[in-house]
Amino acid sequence: EFRAADFEAHVRKTYNPIVQAIRALEKPVVCAVNGVAAGAGANLALACDFVLASATASFIQAFVKIGLVPDTGGTFFLPRLVGLARATALMMLGEKLTADEALAHGMIYRVCEPASLSRESEAFADLLATQATRGLGLTKRLLNASMANDLGAQLALEAELQGEAGRTADHAEGVAAFLQKRAPAFVGR
Repeated sequence: EFRAADFEAHVRKTYNPIVQAIRALEKPVVCAVNGVAAGAGANLALACDFVLASATASFIQAFVKIGLVPDTGGTFFLPRLVGLARATALMMLGEKLTADEALAHGMIYRVCEPASLSRESEAFADLLATQATRGLGLTKRLLNASMANDLGAQLALEAELQGEAGRTADHAEGVAAFLQKRAPAFVGR
């Protein structure tokens, strides 16, 4: 039987570092959900950059059903994805959403047939790996910062990181490929 202090320690030592690592990683994190993503599992998915879900997957903020509060970043990510009113209802009522409903509410990126989820998720990750990955990482940094910055601070950070991106080998390759009318061969630098 868990004591209240055990719950707090578990969240702080287990889930919080995972969420922070997902958001701090300057690479896109792709999540594939097949089955029920409940409680912390649902919120770990919300922390990822791209969520692909099986058509049979579902998402539920189950904490209320056992007298707990949402954790694992759920109260941070869900309101930003679906709005405060919808997040309040999902968290206080514990309603289960199908994958299609989660897609319609902006919680996930794509719904796949169950048999193709693994293949599509891997293909999607491979597609991301062919992009200018340094630029993707800088974009993720900008998106993370946008959750706390005001417009002026965000514009300043965009300018700073645009300067950084403009000095990359991938930018030079992208411009060369455009001028030569060919597909770019990015190297991630």
